[in-house]
Amino acid sequence: MNFFHRSLSFAMLACVSNGVAHSSSAKHDGYVILSEAKDLNRSTTRRLRSAEILRTSSSDAPRMITSLGMFAAPGESQQRAPTKIKLLTLFGRPLQLVAAEKLGLFSRFGIEVESENSANSQELRDKLAAGGGDIAYLAVDNAVAMVELARQDVVIVMGGEGSQNELIAQPEIKSTKDLRGKTVLVDAQNTAYALQLKKILILSGMQAGRDYEMKAYGATPQRLIAMRENKSYAASMLGPPSSIIAKREGFVSLGSVQESIGRYQAAGFFTERKWAQDHREALTNFLAAVIEAQRWLLAPANKNDVLALMTRDTHLAPEVAAETYESTMTKPGGYAKDAAFDLPGFQNVLKLRAEIEGSWGGHPPAPEKYYDASYYDAALAKLKGKP
Repeated sequence: MNFFHRSLSFAMLACVSNGVAHSSSAKHDGYVILSEAKDLNRSTTRRLRSAEILRTSSSDAPRMITSLGMFAAPGESQQRAPTKIKLLTLFGRPLQLVAAEKLGLFSRFGIEVESENSANSQELRDKLAAGGGDIAYLAVDNAVAMVELARQDVVIVMGGEGSQNELIAQPEIKSTKDLRGKTVLVDAQNTAYALQLKKILILSGMQAGRDYEMKAYGATPQRLIAMRENKSYAASMLGPPSSIIAKREGFVSLGSVQESIGRYQAAGFFTERKWAQDHREALTNFLAAVIEAQRWLLAPANKNDVLALMTRDTHLAPEVAAETYESTMTKPGGYAKDAAFDLPGFQNVLKLRAEIEGSWGGHPPAPEKYYDASYYDAALAKLKGKP
C-alpha cells in the first residue's frame, strides 16, 4: 500500500470515527470517490454502510483528501521526501558540510544538500543572483557587494568563520615596501580579502594602481598555485591551510588580518531574501544541521576524527592537517562557536569597505541592513528540542 492509498484509507476511517454522517461525490478528471457513512454512535456495532472507491489516480488523491478535510490517523508514519538545497561554494566542500554528511545530520533534518564549486567569487555571486543555487558559503562581504553593487536583495543568515588570513609573499620579499611596483593576486578586486590586502598596504603608505598592481585570479588555492608557478606574482592574502602550506614551502608572511585589522567576520551563509522567506523551514533545518556539525568539529573529543576528515576529504598531509586544526579550531579567527555571526567582526567588514572603497560616503550603515538573525535564532531553538 503506497502513501496515497494509505492516507486515503485512514481518512475514510476518520470520517466514521467522528460519528457524523457523510455523503460526498467528487469528480477529478473523470475519477470518482463515493463515500457514505452513517452516525452509528447509538450502536456498539458500528458499520460503514457503504464506501466504494471506483477509480482513483494517485496524483489526485492528495487533492481529494485535502478537499474532504481528511487526515491520516495519528501515529501513521508518512515518509516525506527530503527538501533539496543547492549550496554554492569556492573550490571544495566546506568542512562543516563534510562533517554533516558523515554524521547524517542533513537526513536527520529532512534535507538533501548538493554543493557546487565556483572558480571565483564573481562567478559564485552571479550564480546566486541568477537562481543557480539556493545558499552561498563565502566571505560575507560578498553579500554586501551584491546588495550595494549588483542591487540584489540578499541577506546573511549565519556566520561560520572569522579570518586568519595573512599577506603571503615570495621568499625574496622581506617587507611590504618590497611590494612596490609588483603584482599581487586577489580573488576579486573590490571585495573581502582584496580589501584586507589594500588596508595592510595602506598602512605602509601604498595605494593600489599607483604603487602596485592587483590581478584577479580566483580562489585561495588557485592563487597559491599561481605564485608557485610565476614568481612575478609577488603576494596574496591566504588563509589556512593554504597559508600553512605556503610557509612550509618557503613563502613568507608580511602581516595578518588579526594584527592589522582585528576581528573580521569572514565566511558565512547568505541567500536571496525572497528564497529565505519562501523556504524558511528548509533554511532553518539546514542551519541547524550546520550548527550541529560545527559543534562536532570544535569538540576536543572529536579531534582525531576531524583530522581524519581533513586528510581524507581535503587531501591534506597529516602534519598540515594537524597545524590547520590547531589554528582553525583553537585560535581567534577560526571556526566560530555554534557558527555564530560575529557582529563586531561584521561591523569591521563594513568599516573596511567604507574606508577602502568609499562606500556610503565613508559612513557604513547598520549591520541589520544585511543580516537577519531570525533564521539563526530559529535554528538554535530547534536544536534545543533535539536529543
